[in-house]
Amino acid sequence: MAENPMLTVLGAGSWGTALAALTARNGVPTRLWGRDRAALLAMATSRCNQRYLPDIELPAELVYEADLATAVRGAAIVLIVVPSHAFAAMLAELAPLLDAGTAIAWATKGFEPGTGRFLHELVAERLPGRAAAVVTGPSFAKEVAAGLPSAVTVHSDDQAFAQQLATLLHASNLRAYSGSDVLGAELGGAMKNVLAVATGIADGMELGLNARAGLITRGMNEMLRLGVALGARPETLIGLSGLGDLVLTCTGDLSRNRRLGLALGHGVAIDEAVRQIGQVVESVLTADEVARLADKHGLALPICAGVRAVLHGEVTPVDGVKALMAREQKPEYPQGLFGAT
Repeated sequence: MAENPMLTVLGAGSWGTALAALTARNGVPTRLWGRDRAALLAMATSRCNQRYLPDIELPAELVYEADLATAVRGAAIVLIVVPSHAFAAMLAELAPLLDAGTAIAWATKGFEPGTGRFLHELVAERLPGRAAAVVTGPSFAKEVAAGLPSAVTVHSDDQAFAQQLATLLHASNLRAYSGSDVLGAELGGAMKNVLAVATGIADGMELGLNARAGLITRGMNEMLRLGVALGARPETLIGLSGLGDLVLTCTGDLSRNRRLGLALGHGVAIDEAVRQIGQVVESVLTADEVARLADKHGLALPICAGVRAVLHGEVTPVDGVKALMAREQKPEYPQGLFGAT
């Protein structure tokens, strides 16, 4: 590939816009595509994504393209940044449009709803034979777009592609690392959203900082045990894509999933809480898929299970917390680090 390959970002929400702005500022020829033609025109005119990133100026070099075929034509890399429930449909639209050598990356966090399949499995099935990578880590879009210090990690089975994409993202305000554990990187980025709801609920109920720390730590244990059962590397999950993203999402109020938990902890109904947030809240779907994976591998994940029960209205937040606290006393690691809780 050329030293400065053409990059197309699909998805003009907060994170897609932030990543497109980052690469454009890095001197990478970048196109940004979104389904809302009027919104893209407004962004091109004002150099601002007023809905998702108000008051942040976008680089003049960034190109906006509302036609999908035109947006991906000639692109060396296509970076997908759409919600997980729209990911499979996006791949289906792309399949007949991509040039033979175009590589695929995604900064979407979650699973395929209804199956629990990882997104890299969908890419391998729908767009086989292409270099593919996931971009993840503790990174709020607003802070990246504003140029605040951040870090992400790029994982791919193709080491050269992971390094190339990390280099394109790397900047004075963003450190981009690389790795080869795609499954582990995806699991951390998805599962932390469920755990952020738990800490949000606890904080909304004003249960204190001790409760928050306990939930984060025991939630990390659940992430590690599920990850090892699935074949992820523990070091991936204690890195940026797991622990890093978990801490950020559980403690930062820019997190939609934490804000959902806060609202639930304050007694707001889930439909109203999602409406107030005004964007996709990935945990609502992800909690079901984590439960599916846990059942498949015979694992008890009490925090994730409690969040799922609250999201489905099966228990109240108060009862969910009581159930966690009523669990019997036991050793912290009865069967080693990855034993049962």
